[in-house]
Amino acid sequence: MRVALAEDGALFREGLLMLLGAAGHEVVGCAVGGDELVGVLTRERADVAILDIRMPPEPDGGLVTAERLRALHPEMGLLFLSHYAEAHYLMRILDIGTDAIGYRLKEKVGSVEVLTDTLTRIGQGEIVIEPVLAKRLVERPRGDRRNALGVLTERELDVLRLMAEGRSNGGIAAQLYVTPKAVEKHVANIFGKLGLTTEAAEQHRRVLAVLTYLRSQDGNG
Repeated sequence: MRVALAEDGALFREGLLMLLGAAGHEVVGCAVGGDELVGVLTRERADVAILDIRMPPEPDGGLVTAERLRALHPEMGLLFLSHYAEAHYLMRILDIGTDAIGYRLKEKVGSVEVLTDTLTRIGQGEIVIEPVLAKRLVERPRGDRRNALGVLTERELDVLRLMAEGRSNGGIAAQLYVTPKAVEKHVANIFGKLGLTTEAAEQHRRVLAVLTYLRSQDGNG
């Protein structure tokens, strides 16, 4: 996979370059800021651009740069990396797009396996959400009956959390050690209980529907 990278932290940047090389990816350009990355991508083609959320030219320059890149190269995937799992970052990312996009914590992509899985899923057009953030969004106080998630069973909450990470039915089944047919039933129950349409069957579309619903329930949304 052809990858471009923008990261202003020298130590993490060098480590990520080594990790990408070990995973067999071709780094077509490396930058310390957004403007430089945009310049690189006018000369080189990349399948996925990796961006630090908090980098020049602004405190959240990665998000600003990504908006420019999505307009210039709509077919290119985007992977955002951060030290922080913040809901407001996720909502801004969803405003940029819901196809071929991901948000992961820097500390969680420190292995060839995790990084390659993330890049592969983004390259295939999926949305990839940091599991700890998906879990935080889904796990609401069970005693609050004003919260519609309170109508879900514990197993349905597990399925919803994995859906929010961008997992397919097969991936959810593997994580929970159940059959794909059982997952399909849980997904149908979730959409029914939350009043969400199942018309948009594509994986990233249903993730968007779930996260949009969760955003409406989130005081920080």
